[in-house]
Amino acid sequence: MRGLFITFEGGEGSGKTTQIQRLKIWIEKNCEKFSLCVTREPGGTDDAEAIRGLLLTGSIQKWQPATEAMLVSASRHEHVVHVIQPALQRGHIVICDRFIDSTHIYQGFVGGISGEVLDGLDKLSCNGLVPDLTLLLDVDSNVGLARTVERGGSEGRFEAKGEAFHQKVRQGFLARAKKEPNRIIKIDAARPLDDVSRDVISIVKELLTAHGFKIKEPNR
Repeated sequence: MRGLFITFEGGEGSGKTTQIQRLKIWIEKNCEKFSLCVTREPGGTDDAEAIRGLLLTGSIQKWQPATEAMLVSASRHEHVVHVIQPALQRGHIVICDRFIDSTHIYQGFVGGISGEVLDGLDKLSCNGLVPDLTLLLDVDSNVGLARTVERGGSEGRFEAKGEAFHQKVRQGFLARAKKEPNRIIKIDAARPLDDVSRDVISIVKELLTAHGFKIKEPNR
C-alpha cells in the first residue's frame, strides 16, 4: 500500500509546528501498523537544510524571488528523492511542514514569479508528487506576526518583510485554497489550540480511514 502525503501550510505564526506535533502524537497513539515521517521545507536532508539556512537568514532583500524559487526547488528535489518518495513507497505516512504551495505563494503570488514557471519547477523537482491532503492554517497576518514575536521566531528574514507582505501571503493562500478545494482544506487557526487540533485530527482521521489505515477504537 502506498503511503499518504500530508502537508501543512500557512503564514508566519499560524501554528503549523504545534499542530504537526499534536497530530504526530495522535497518530502514534491511535494508528495501527504504520510508520511516520515528519519533515519540513526547505529542509529534510543535510544539504537541503543548508539551503534553508541561506534562505531564512540575512537581509530582507538578500535574494531575488526567482533565486529563492530555484533554491527552494533544488532543496525540494533532494528532499523528494531521498526522503519523501522512499517513505511513501514503503507505505509510510509523511507529514511535511510546507511544500509546493508555499513556493507558489511566497515567490509566486507575492514575489511575482509566474505560475507557469513555478509549475515547471514543480515538474522538475517533485517527480509528479502532489500532496494527498494540504491543511491550510489560516490566521490574520497581524495575529500571526504577534505570535512569532512571542515565541522569538527563528525565520527572521521573512518575518521582517512587513505587514503588507504578510497580508498578501494570507490572500494568496486563501486564493489557492479556493482554486484547489479537493486538496487544500482551510482551518481557522485563530481559535484555541485544542479546537484547531480537533479539526486537524478529524480531517486526517477521515483520510487515513479512507485509505485503509487502521484506527484504534476509543476504549482500546
